[in-house]
Amino acid sequence: MRPSTHPVRGASGLAGALLAALAALAALLTTAPAAQADTAICEQYGSTTIQGRYVVQNNRWGTSETQCINVTDSGFRITQADGSVPTNGAPKSYPSVFNGCHYTNCSPGTSLPAQLSTISSAPTSISYSYVSNAVYDAAYDIWLDPTPRTDGVNRTEIMVWFNKVGSVQPVGSQVGTATVAGRQWQVWSGNNGSNDVLSFVAPSAITSWSFDVMDFARQAIARGLAQNNWYLTSVQAGFEPWQNGAGLAVNSFSSTVNTGGSGSGGPGTPAACEVTYATSVWQNGFTADVTVTNTASTPVDGWRLDFTLPAGQRVTSAWNAGITPSSGAVTATNLAHNGQIAAGGRVTFGFQGTYSGTFAKPAGFSLNGTACTTA
Repeated sequence: MRPSTHPVRGASGLAGALLAALAALAALLTTAPAAQADTAICEQYGSTTIQGRYVVQNNRWGTSETQCINVTDSGFRITQADGSVPTNGAPKSYPSVFNGCHYTNCSPGTSLPAQLSTISSAPTSISYSYVSNAVYDAAYDIWLDPTPRTDGVNRTEIMVWFNKVGSVQPVGSQVGTATVAGRQWQVWSGNNGSNDVLSFVAPSAITSWSFDVMDFARQAIARGLAQNNWYLTSVQAGFEPWQNGAGLAVNSFSSTVNTGGSGSGGPGTPAACEVTYATSVWQNGFTADVTVTNTASTPVDGWRLDFTLPAGQRVTSAWNAGITPSSGAVTATNLAHNGQIAAGGRVTFGFQGTYSGTFAKPAGFSLNGTACTTA
């Protein structure tokens, strides 16, 4: 045996060095866990869960060609999207991430289905990445049904198109425009043979946005496509490709459904209120300046004011609020800069409109579902 050229450690020194090495290794394992590989899904209806609360699905139903997605902890990316289908028909797939239930596949711990009348707010956030060498739409789907079903096709589908590339268009025909959740949209309505479809198409691409799902659900109610006693069954964010699609990605997704009143002034919380409705009227036209005072002891974070315009009146423009629809039972909702009303505070918005016959003011107002007094 070749003799050592280094001095031999004493027993206590060797044990100390060994303990120090083990401690360093334990610290490394604690602070830097091994990275986990992303999940690849090529099965037609293959799915997996992320964050312990959402489902990501491949959902290839309109073609026999291969489609694969790479699922990360925060979203997914389409890695292969072979083939194409005619752009005047249905898309070839809807790879997506969702909260709720889709054909009996329910996300872990979801509070859906939930009756619309019990939902105070449903905040959500989505971030997309787009490509130009494909034909597709980036759609956020909201599903409503008269029953708390967890399987099959729901009665009404709301689609929010964040972006579209190519000559594709929503189901039905365009029925107007609307301001919803502080943004302008083209509004389309129709039926695909299985369910009603109400679509909101952004005039230009939106890459990321946070909003309240209930703003769009209330649109469906106002347009006679749902009722307050119906159920929200799922919310989904993904892509509908017609041609190609590799590279499209949902970078991140979040969805929460708040039911019941928290009493803490959270989004959509009912609050005591007073409304002042001041008008300037001329022949066939008028303006209205509306002041909403929060007379409760807690702030309101996110507000909607519901009222009914008398027959013959129609909103033509608005400021400091989005108002939809333009006549009948309307809802005014906050914009990004004026969503909070402090306890004892107030917010003011207004609109211009036309009328026929004798001019009159709305009979009553409600703030987040609670009737207000009028000054």
